[in-house]
Amino acid sequence: MNERNILVVAHAGRDDTVAAARRVIELLRSAGARPVLSVDDRAELCAVDGDFFSSVDTLIDDVAVDDLELAIVLGGDGTILRAAELVRGIHSAPVLGINMGHVGFLAEIERDAMDEAVERVIARDYVVEERLALAVRVKDAAGKVVYETWALNEATVEKASRERMIEVVVEIDGRPLSSYGCDGMVISTPTGSTAYNFSAGGPVIWPTVEAIAVIPLSAHALFARPLVLGPETSVAIEMLERTTGTGILWCDGRRSHELPPGARVVVRRSSRPVRLARLHPTEFTDRLVRKFQLPVAGWRGASA
Repeated sequence: MNERNILVVAHAGRDDTVAAARRVIELLRSAGARPVLSVDDRAELCAVDGDFFSSVDTLIDDVAVDDLELAIVLGGDGTILRAAELVRGIHSAPVLGINMGHVGFLAEIERDAMDEAVERVIARDYVVEERLALAVRVKDAAGKVVYETWALNEATVEKASRERMIEVVVEIDGRPLSSYGCDGMVISTPTGSTAYNFSAGGPVIWPTVEAIAVIPLSAHALFARPLVLGPETSVAIEMLERTTGTGILWCDGRRSHELPPGARVVVRRSSRPVRLARLHPTEFTDRLVRKFQLPVAGWRGASA
């Protein structure tokens, strides 16, 4: 029988997270599963409790990414994004988020249901929800691909200098749309529509809708409205040669690459979605109401 490798993603910055990581690892071991930590997480946790965490196997060194069954994440959306990066492989393991006190859209359950969550993971009692991800390429002025990455929430092209805006032109499916002097451009997935896209005034997109949103940031242009595009659309952002200074590409706020004048960022749907494990599938409307504390007093219920 193949060993069941479960990645536990947590950091040592908070005492409650360390205690939760210890509890999850104990539960996994008692159920016959093999807990795994990333090298960085293990080093940080060992600095707090080396006697316990030093015995946990590590990702890459002891267990290959594609041999993971699932990742249990203790934290908010930022930690879940890090976990999605850790498990990304040919057969990316699903990610189950346990909220540790953050306002997160990706976390599935709260910390008080942690034991039940591990029991259901062991019983394989969950459903997997696939989320559209973005494939991102950077080309230099000569058209050579110089950087490739991906994003679950968004890819942003931003100004690198606070004092200067950037000059870009947006291309949709190989055709020029408009040029902008702006602070940047956000290219968002439905998952990221409640993140940077939301703060920039973009639309909230239900996860069941397959679409890509493009939002200019502080654009000096008449046509500076958010765009909602089909999921197979190719979006390119070109740094115009007349731009003074450089820009920077950020993906999920985690991976970055410098963009000199003439650089071209091409974004399209990734062939590999991110997989989220769900224990209690709920309506996205209810998630919005809960996370944003939206007022619903006076609602009389659905009509018959």
